[in-house]
Amino acid sequence: MMKEIRIHGRGGQGVVTAGELLATAAFEDGLYSQALPSFGTERMGAPVEAYVRLSDAKIRRRTKVENPDYVIVQDPTLLESVDVAKGLNPESLILINTEKPVEQLGLKSNARVLAVPAMAIARETIGRPIPNTALVGAFAAATKEISLEAVARSIRHRFPGEAGEKNVQAATRAFELAKEAVSENPA
Repeated sequence: MMKEIRIHGRGGQGVVTAGELLATAAFEDGLYSQALPSFGTERMGAPVEAYVRLSDAKIRRRTKVENPDYVIVQDPTLLESVDVAKGLNPESLILINTEKPVEQLGLKSNARVLAVPAMAIARETIGRPIPNTALVGAFAAATKEISLEAVARSIRHRFPGEAGEKNVQAATRAFELAKEAVSENPA
């Protein structure tokens, strides 16, 4: 069964890289996968989307994701200007980078919402405010669509050496936080 993911963020936050890491991790776990960026001439800081598909069968669709099973929001300020919940259903999950409690986000959606302080984790572990690898780790825990081991291999392949290890650390910390949050509030 195919699962579709839409990632929202801003230029420079690693939105496209997050999509590639998710797709690579899925491939590492034996799934078919696809990562599609969606951007034009946007400048740094402009809203950007990326799309990912994971499946146990070949993927022939090459369009943007309109009705995702999962949404990842890398920048919570987008909630003020972008309908990140568009196309979601009650079984969908929104994974959002924020330190705020979900109730304070003002999201108008019937989907499940999980907040993870990915930016804070990135600052502490990587030394830069880029939340993408932490969110990929949190996605693995929250959805069980990909394994943490595959996420780590994907990150190490993309970022060799010390940078990779720091990013794996960020993904692992976010994985543990998301795993704990999901166990406290199962769907």
